[in-house]
Amino acid sequence: MKNKIKSLASACALTMMVLPALVSAAPAFQAPTGTGLPEGSITGIITNVMNWLLMLVGIIGVIGFAISGILYMTAAGDEGRLGSAKSAMTFSIIGVIVAIIGVVVIKAAQGLLGGTNSSF
Repeated sequence: MKNKIKSLASACALTMMVLPALVSAAPAFQAPTGTGLPEGSITGIITNVMNWLLMLVGIIGVIGFAISGILYMTAAGDEGRLGSAKSAMTFSIIGVIVAIIGVVVIKAAQGLLGGTNSSF
């Protein structure tokens, strides 16, 4: 048992000594070109997708706000339709607020983690 532990420790030590030399000897990675894939960084791609989704949520929220306003005006005093129009307006306002908060959070995270700009 002690021989197995010693051989395992020797193998680990040898790996720890040789691995940095192998890594530094490897040529620099060159990404292939002409693949049609985006050439931005992963964080840039994720940020662009998040901005696109938040913009979509904001647009849908504004459209929902307009539709709920039309529903409110055409309710003609019917309490059921007035209640559904009010709840639709509340949900669309919440959607717009969530979209705005999302944009602020993304910009704040970019400013704080980017290291280039101290304000957002």
